[in-house]
Amino acid sequence: MTKLAQWLWALALLGSAWAALTVGALGLELPSPCREVLWPLPAYLLVAAGCYALGTVGYRVATFHDCEDAARELQSQIQEARADLGRRGLRF
Repeated sequence: MTKLAQWLWALALLGSAWAALTVGALGLELPSPCREVLWPLPAYLLVAAGCYALGTVGYRVATFHDCEDAARELQSQIQEARADLGRRGLRF
């Protein structure tokens, strides 16, 4: 099972549980404060997921490791390519 399928199954399960509770299909009488929180719950979860994603991206960017050896190697390859092209008549 792919990760997408797992997320879709979890979303379907949570969505059906939310719908059953809000519509009253289970026959449960929820107190009024619970019903008031239950209706906008998907929006709250969507905002929370967005905040988590934004925080994760920010953390990964902040802790990104530079590859100094690879950068030096790439710069030397660029210099070699420029020298080779310069020998072939291309000017920079």
